[in-house]
Amino acid sequence: MIKQFQSKEFLKFLLVGGIAAIANFLSRILFSVYTNLFIAVTFAYLTGMVIAYCLNKLFVFKGNTQPLKSSISFFILVNLVAIAQTFFITLGFVFYIFPLYGFEWYANEIAHGIGVCFPVFTSYLGHKYLSFRPN
Repeated sequence: MIKQFQSKEFLKFLLVGGIAAIANFLSRILFSVYTNLFIAVTFAYLTGMVIAYCLNKLFVFKGNTQPLKSSISFFILVNLVAIAQTFFITLGFVFYIFPLYGFEWYANEIAHGIGVCFPVFTSYLGHKYLSFRPN
């Protein structure tokens, strides 16, 4: 299992995720010129997801032979699980773990950073074995 996270495929997955995150961030700035923040963030998130899907399909998980509808459905499901993980891990650190140790220095930011990092591993496995699995 650990070897999967030391593979070239996983490194490509991280790179694609970074590109999608940058696209998400930058597109939010562009969308904000034309609409309110809530809508801009929503469209930016969707932009990042579309870019992540396309780049993962083209460069990371090239052996994918699933029907497009199935692949996209699993991609969305894996991302919903990742959002939930990010949310609960972030809140868990902010409200339970950090207070237990009296940690307050940038607690929200550090907790969110931990929350964002954790799903990288589960998302990789979810996309490898669900979203982009070879049939």
